[in-house]
Amino acid sequence: MFLSIDGKTVGLWDGLTINLHGESVFGSSINQYSGTLLPVSVAQILPDGNRSVTALTNVTFTQALSESVLVQAGKINTLDGFVQPFTGGANGQDGFQNLALCFNPVLVTAFPYSSFGAGMVVLDENQEAVFSAFVYDANNTPTVSGFDTFFDNGVSLFASATLPTKLMNKPGHQMVYGLYSSGTYNNLDPNPYFDPGQGVVLANPDKKGSWLLAYAFDQALYVSPDDPTRSWGVFGNAGIADDNPNPFNWAANIGVGGSNPIGNRPQDTFGIGYFYAGVSEPLKQLAPVLLPLQDEQGVEMFYNVGVTPWCHVTADLQVVEPARSRVDTMVMFGLRAKFDL
Repeated sequence: MFLSIDGKTVGLWDGLTINLHGESVFGSSINQYSGTLLPVSVAQILPDGNRSVTALTNVTFTQALSESVLVQAGKINTLDGFVQPFTGGANGQDGFQNLALCFNPVLVTAFPYSSFGAGMVVLDENQEAVFSAFVYDANNTPTVSGFDTFFDNGVSLFASATLPTKLMNKPGHQMVYGLYSSGTYNNLDPNPYFDPGQGVVLANPDKKGSWLLAYAFDQALYVSPDDPTRSWGVFGNAGIADDNPNPFNWAANIGVGGSNPIGNRPQDTFGIGYFYAGVSEPLKQLAPVLLPLQDEQGVEMFYNVGVTPWCHVTADLQVVEPARSRVDTMVMFGLRAKFDL
């Protein structure tokens, strides 16, 4: 559930916006049966892994200093603003479900899902973000206030720069982003994005500090002449990270998706994507005989049917070669429904 409050409307001041994001998840998750390291359904792991929970993951105060500069502070849900065109969003509810196609897996260690933070965003003349810089509490605290652990594990510094482009008079973006964290981590630390499972008794030593660098692009190949918001095109990203404590030291994906090009289904969307996630060598060498690991890769395709403007039903098919070498190739077909109230 999302709630946006205009400051001037409630008697405060112009340019202030208060945003809240509450979420609940319940029931069994397919992720614990998939045999993969990366979740095959992001929506079922948020806000706090594969368990039933209700949480308020975003309470932010955003102030417009001008038409092109915003500042923001509060408890930030980092995925709310982390959207790559043609993928359906980072939370796995409208497009791709596999984490590796929602956002780059190199983010799983040091990029908290919900945490205290503050930063700024620069917009261009089309109100698109072209630069952002944020500092976050390195502790991931989606289901608690976070005051008890306030910045006691260092900070995560995140910055991104985006260049809007025009190719054949169609919109696209080139983006680079990076992160450095001063926190202490272990490449087997469970978090909402990555859970190595129960019974793990071996571990690499904890390590202080983590970094990542990534590139992403999208390019529209078709834009409806009647409705510029309807388009489809290609997307991709690639990232690298430290070999330890990050469980994935590099990852990439590429795909095609967006609005249905068939004119009589204007509310439908689709996507086809491939990903490859390189498991870090320290993790592979942790127990090569007992638990042999390899890189994880897979293909996903979905079709989202707009039954009504407020009801969408999506069919999703995934074929994944899991990182666990002794696990067979995973094939998953799923159906999901979303109601906008």
